[in-house]
Amino acid sequence: MANITKKVSWTSRGDDAGGGEGTPLLNGSEEVRYTRQDSPKGRPEEIPHNEKLLSLKFESLDYDSSENQLFLEEERRMSYLGFRCLEISRWVICGLIGFLTGLIACCIDIAVEKLAGVKYFVVKQNIEKFTEVGGLSISLILWAVLNSSLVMVGAITVAFIEPIAAGSGIPQIKCYLNGVKIPRVVRLKTLVVKVFGVICSVAGGLAVGKEGPMIHSGAVVAAGVSQGRSTSLKKDFKIFEYFRRDTEKRDFVSAGAAAGVSAAFGAPVGGVLFSLEEGASFWNQMLTWRIFFASMISTFTLNFFLSIYNNKPGDLSSPGLINFGRFESDSVAYNFYEIPLFIVMGAIGGLLGALFNKLNYWLTIFRIRYVHRPCLQVMEAMLVAAVTATVSFSMIYFSNDCQPLGPDQSEDYQLQLFCADGEYNSMATTFFNTPERSVRSLFHNPPGSYNPGTLGMFTVTYFFLACWTYGLAVSAGVFIPSLLIGAAWGRLFGILLPTVTASGSIWADPGKYALIGAAAQLGGIVRMTLSLTVIMVEATGNVTYGLPIMLVLMTAKIVGDYFVEGLYDIHIKLQSVPFLHWEAPATSHWLTAREVMGAPVICFNRLEKVGTIVDILSNTSTNHNGFPVVVPVAASDEPGKICGLILRSQLIVLLKHKVFVELARSRLTQRKLQLKDFRDAYPRFPPIQSIHVSQDERDCMMDLSEFMNPTPYTVPQVHRHISSCRKHLFLVSSSYSELWASDIWWWWIMTTESSVW
Repeated sequence: MANITKKVSWTSRGDDAGGGEGTPLLNGSEEVRYTRQDSPKGRPEEIPHNEKLLSLKFESLDYDSSENQLFLEEERRMSYLGFRCLEISRWVICGLIGFLTGLIACCIDIAVEKLAGVKYFVVKQNIEKFTEVGGLSISLILWAVLNSSLVMVGAITVAFIEPIAAGSGIPQIKCYLNGVKIPRVVRLKTLVVKVFGVICSVAGGLAVGKEGPMIHSGAVVAAGVSQGRSTSLKKDFKIFEYFRRDTEKRDFVSAGAAAGVSAAFGAPVGGVLFSLEEGASFWNQMLTWRIFFASMISTFTLNFFLSIYNNKPGDLSSPGLINFGRFESDSVAYNFYEIPLFIVMGAIGGLLGALFNKLNYWLTIFRIRYVHRPCLQVMEAMLVAAVTATVSFSMIYFSNDCQPLGPDQSEDYQLQLFCADGEYNSMATTFFNTPERSVRSLFHNPPGSYNPGTLGMFTVTYFFLACWTYGLAVSAGVFIPSLLIGAAWGRLFGILLPTVTASGSIWADPGKYALIGAAAQLGGIVRMTLSLTVIMVEATGNVTYGLPIMLVLMTAKIVGDYFVEGLYDIHIKLQSVPFLHWEAPATSHWLTAREVMGAPVICFNRLEKVGTIVDILSNTSTNHNGFPVVVPVAASDEPGKICGLILRSQLIVLLKHKVFVELARSRLTQRKLQLKDFRDAYPRFPPIQSIHVSQDERDCMMDLSEFMNPTPYTVPQVHRHISSCRKHLFLVSSSYSELWASDIWWWWIMTTESSVW
């Protein structure tokens, strides 16, 4: 791939204003060409981005429990009742995650419906007024201004306050569950900006949906609730302190992501499978039950509060943000000889999905190069909103597809425009509506509600609008636009089928083809299989379509993967994130562990001088986060024997609390350090620059024996098939006379293209 001049960043505006410091990349065999703006020392101001290179700015979540002496002492002190209380606390936290996620989904749904309702009502009144007297250009301007205004507010909050809230957030959560620490991805400010931004973008008429961001919102809720405090608000509730570590936090974030899927689609089982299939690399049976519990609470909470809002208390008929409506088996049953047609539709969905992903890939590269400033990002979002309104109005204006009004129409904002009395403009049912309502109309409107030309024109225009919209500096998802595009061409497919058959009766209802097309298009773009099958089945409320949807999604994935990766994987790679896939590349099996390790190793003695520790931690050229602890061998020049692992975060806490041997002997320390001190500092450990160490203290010694992990992961130097783990790994020879280490993740190289190494 071509080098990209500007850096990609999920995280902040500061990356673009970083002076002479660029994003470090894990270099491969290909030479990196620098830009002309080189510093006097020869270092470029910005390193050109290449998605085949992996950024060193990302760190791994510490999923490995450090079983040091402090940990073992705490475990020994805990009684059986204490362990049972911890297990009950996990269930309580999952229940709170589901409740709060469902409540947020309810607020988003109500806010979008209110804002969109007011906007469409004003525009509809204006169109009806000027249809008779002329001057519909005023209606167009009004529509474009309303859209741009709402989108502008949402884009400003994202671009200037919290850039990581842009998009659906699913790629970031996938990375987090995969073990990658994405900065600020689960902060409270991110949640607030995400919720506010998605309300503005959906109500602003963009080709987006509010379902995808619910997954990110649920994950943020889980990360906050499970810690029992808010670091953003500097408020500590002194609860759930035991769970303040990456190992526990990861499980709760998995539950939050599943609860988000459940709230979005009313699919609790699909939410569990989404966390399993798309993100989490660590799983167990009890975690499955807790995640399913959180998902059920989430959809029930949303259902309950929406029933109160709709003045139908207790009517739990709205399980998710999107309601596909009920598909009755008798009216839209399928036959065995239709299965090949469904497979063909899956192939079409895979081809269209690959085209969508490729176009969006090149568009993202363009944005990286030229639309990297916040003000430009806001202007682009406003431009897309205005163009979307203009295209929608033009399609409605020039459409002559008039359909008679009937009791089966489910549109709330029907436009008559130039149609005769008692008729409505069919094109307006797709453009002049929220995307969720448009999808439901394509699924359930009776045969004859749309002309083939209307569906064809809508598919083409909305395809490119959705492709252009994804990647803007707004909070938005791609699920609903994908379903809407697929439902349009799927219904068109069903309408055209009778023209190639002798009898048209067996293709009477094109609604089932709209459903299959929606599944094919969504599968072709995001490449989900198992979880998406269950989500679609749960959302339709009819298991009859389980087999066709499964076949369609498998076909779409196979065909799409032949050309390009899924949309989320593309954006993850563009961020240079070291994402660990389930399987290593086939060409990596000839590599041995020794070939991906680094030497010499920066390590500490079990009894180390404080000045040495401070100097190593302050050295930016060795910005490692894990250090081997060694015991010197009696023979002089031989390297020491490994005896443990100490993390940067642990060393910083030790320096902050002045845990020095001399102070302990002189009894100047207030108390013995406990695990609570490390948990209180988690997750925002102070930088080493904020730790003051006097010159006298630099000469003190620090005993690491009590705090290091005595059982680090080590691998033989000739080992070929290393399991997929996220650890600080040490490579040792049989005699322990040699030691290599990989503080960066060894699998960065193992999981990239073959050209990297």
